[in-house]
Amino acid sequence: MSKKKAVPKIKRKRAPWDDYFMKIALQVATRSTCDRKNVGAVIVRDKTILSTGYNGSVRGMPHCDDVGHFMEAGHCIATVHAEANAIIQAAKNGVAIDGADIYITASPCWNCFKLIANSGIKRVFYHEFYRDTHVIDVAAEAGIELKQVVISNTKWVIPNGKGNTKCSIENSEKQE
Repeated sequence: MSKKKAVPKIKRKRAPWDDYFMKIALQVATRSTCDRKNVGAVIVRDKTILSTGYNGSVRGMPHCDDVGHFMEAGHCIATVHAEANAIIQAAKNGVAIDGADIYITASPCWNCFKLIANSGIKRVFYHEFYRDTHVIDVAAEAGIELKQVVISNTKWVIPNGKGNTKCSIENSEKQE
């Protein structure tokens, strides 16, 4: 009778939770229909995805990618932001998000931050800082944790409508 050799089990490294959800937000951003900035958002509670959103036109309206931008003061105002769309999708589907976290590929603008705060979201994780320092100043006072998540050892290609932009992403805090 021949003995079978035990095959050594190779332990693979699992992605930390923050990396996992931010990578999903980066993937959600690929659905964006405004080529000025591709943004994705994922709302999470207890390590479960509750809702996602990306920046795009009002439902039923033409996309910026197809017809151009409606610009005011240097901003395209034709789009609904990713964070707002994620909150709207949760509400539309009857999903409570009070006490949840949101992962966003770019830090929220002031208007989206107000929506996040009033929806009861307690923690905001963002990949890159985008413009609005007022959010940082108010977050602590509003009892909302704001944290940048930089994904470890990954290369992502995020389309931006002007060819591809490579993002080399490093370092992340270790999680359980």
